[in-house]
Amino acid sequence: MSAPLDNLLAQIPEALPRELSDTLLAVSGVRIERIVSHGHASEPGFWYEQSEHEWVVLLSGGAVLRWEDGRERALAPGDFVFIPAGERHRVEGTLADEHSVWLAVFIPTNEPAQL
Repeated sequence: MSAPLDNLLAQIPEALPRELSDTLLAVSGVRIERIVSHGHASEPGFWYEQSEHEWVVLLSGGAVLRWEDGRERALAPGDFVFIPAGERHRVEGTLADEHSVWLAVFIPTNEPAQL
């Protein structure tokens, strides 16, 4: 059994055949996850359409998000985005030569969201 995760940039396998997702905390409907990508993207034609709000920050690496309405956003370390529940989006791509580490906070829709 591996040690508990206590550093967001630690315990990352060199090879990742698919994205790695670790739930760090789940309480009162709020869930915080660390997601690690390495050249990963959403499958062609796949869209996330979540029933909860998502606030995500990119801690390392690089990524491009795309929304169904055609918007795209390139993310560099430190960039964050709020994605309201039900908003169709996808990961268009992540860097192939380094890990992209995300911190994602999922918030139930019964909680008011203000930016």
